[in-house]
Amino acid sequence: MRTEDVLAAVATGLWHWDNASRRVTFDAEAARLLGMPPTRVELTESAARARFHAVDWVEVQGIINLAVAEGTLAEARIRVVDEEGRVLRTVRSRTRPFGHGGDYTLVGTIEEVPEPQPGTTAARTPVTGDWRRNREAFLLDAGRALAEARSTAEVLRVAATLSMPGFEPSGLAVFVGEGGRVKLIGHHGYAPGDMEEFLDQPMDTGYPAAEVIRTGRAVYLPSPEDYRRRFPTIYPLVERFGRRSWAFLPLINAGRTIGAWMAGFSIPVSFTPDERSVLTTVARMLAQALGRASVHESERELTVGLQRSMMPTLRPDVPGMAVAARYVPTGGGLEVGGDWYDMIPLPSGKIALVIGDVQGHDVRAAGLMGQLRIALRAYASEGHHPDAVLSRASRFLAGINGDEDSEASADQRFATCLYIEACPNSGLLVIARAGHPDPAIRLSDGTMLVRPTAGGLPLGIVPDTDYPITRITLEPGETMLVCTDGLIETGGHDLETGWNRLREVVEGHPADHNGGNLEKLADALVQAVHGPPSHYTTGPLIDRREDDIALLLLRRELPAPAEVGAPPAVPRPPRRTVLTIAQAEPERIAEARQHIRDLMHDWPDPDQTDSAVLMVSEMVTNVLVHTDGDALLMAEISGRPGERRIRVDVEDASDELPHRRHPGEMASSGRGLVLMELLAEAWGVDPRGEGKNIWFELHEAPMETDFEAIT
Repeated sequence: MRTEDVLAAVATGLWHWDNASRRVTFDAEAARLLGMPPTRVELTESAARARFHAVDWVEVQGIINLAVAEGTLAEARIRVVDEEGRVLRTVRSRTRPFGHGGDYTLVGTIEEVPEPQPGTTAARTPVTGDWRRNREAFLLDAGRALAEARSTAEVLRVAATLSMPGFEPSGLAVFVGEGGRVKLIGHHGYAPGDMEEFLDQPMDTGYPAAEVIRTGRAVYLPSPEDYRRRFPTIYPLVERFGRRSWAFLPLINAGRTIGAWMAGFSIPVSFTPDERSVLTTVARMLAQALGRASVHESERELTVGLQRSMMPTLRPDVPGMAVAARYVPTGGGLEVGGDWYDMIPLPSGKIALVIGDVQGHDVRAAGLMGQLRIALRAYASEGHHPDAVLSRASRFLAGINGDEDSEASADQRFATCLYIEACPNSGLLVIARAGHPDPAIRLSDGTMLVRPTAGGLPLGIVPDTDYPITRITLEPGETMLVCTDGLIETGGHDLETGWNRLREVVEGHPADHNGGNLEKLADALVQAVHGPPSHYTTGPLIDRREDDIALLLLRRELPAPAEVGAPPAVPRPPRRTVLTIAQAEPERIAEARQHIRDLMHDWPDPDQTDSAVLMVSEMVTNVLVHTDGDALLMAEISGRPGERRIRVDVEDASDELPHRRHPGEMASSGRGLVLMELLAEAWGVDPRGEGKNIWFELHEAPMETDFEAIT
């Protein structure tokens, strides 16, 4: 007698499902149970699915996938429906998968499940009811929590807090396979020292986790007897923990078994298909989370290494000066970009401060930045002046961009740069600028001024470019701020509004008489752009970063008090600024006017401010028009509030003294001295050994008292 006939006699049919061809074959009894004529039939997968209830079919798919993954038996109850969707009967399917991946086949049986008798409660299938809803909610929460974990420690912490519906584990452990060893990387539910024997074991040991990693298949141990029978050498070591059931599941990521996850239960668990399905799903999510964490940690380690190799160490022992710096990479990728800063000791005993920005925020920009930084260090160490250093650096970068043999020659980049040669003894700063934002000076009284400086094209655009220099004297108690445009323009700001934002921070920062607050000021400047950080110089700090940021602060310290222990006598410092307007840059007259306005930002009489700006414009214009040299503008505000005085001097190298003229109504010049007599409270022309100095003074008008309001 044939097997089919024997099975038909007990109302059991056979079916064969070929997943590769998407064809399903039913024998005569199976066809009858599915509401078709009792003859052997072959259907497409879609036609076969139409014979089953849609909800049950979705659940059966999960059970089948689990059985294929584990190589176990798939068992489920399925409601059979007719063409109109009416339920005909309920059948039990038991199938065994053969093969792996998407090329598996299922061979199994179908038998009818008797209808419950009147007065009895229908048996609830293991894939329906409240447990199913709780399972779905649990998996959603677990998936969300594991997806947000960004490090191995976070993944293990989330795994330890998972509370599974109906069968919560009392002990968890995660193992990884490395170099032929099985290593425990995290556990929960065990006392300190309990897992010492399992920290590091050979891969060929008789431990369930090792077998799972070797084979890639799960191991379920429903009872202590099963554990003792399958792993007799290991069971004595785990018996003392009092667990009743164990599940060891492979952690598979990208088709590779990276480890094993152990769940131990203090109550007996039979590991039904639904329970195995939950455990398998959690194991897959856990493996993916560990894989993501490993990639993130590798990128993080690479990022930190690159940042440390590219960022210099500041010298803390510069006599009479204090230096602070920050580097904030942009978000995304390796978090390494084209911004950099450097501090270079020079053969003359001076120091060079360099800050720059290579176009772009990718690895190419970071590579060019590293090359350019090394070139600048080499040129500076040879003793070249600031203008020569930038000229050579521009030629160097242009040569890299124009290298026809370079694969990146089509991706040409330029770089902005600010190079400052600082003398610690005198405070003299010699500045050369290549398309970079100007420096800013915080004066002794806390006022911040953006200092216009002469400049040239960004590096790498034209090989032979001249870079004029600007000399500034940093007075004791003053601080210079230089930065890349990321600090100024982040958040939708332009140069003007960005500097205004930074000015509020700088001028609102507490007075710094000994350099101790310089680091706090650097933190405050970055926080003004990005909010509270966690780390600045060694790694990423925030999530929303539009551009790289490099920041350097240089402070010239006040002299120490004469007597030991005596408080320093700090008189109210004058507000002083010096500016050079080159003969070849008449457009900088507008910068000189704005510079005077910034210096007099708190002057109470706006008419006096306008007068000072007008006189400065006339004085500087006369130098550029009537001489062949540059104009040196010096301005100083001194005195107590309400009694202050501003004095402005403009020097030039010409010995020819100005003469009073009587310009007509249509004359375009000749009004300079007339304006001085009308607007200045005091003015004069002082001849020098070489050249002359024209000056004027204005005195702050005392505050008027409203006597009527008093009486």
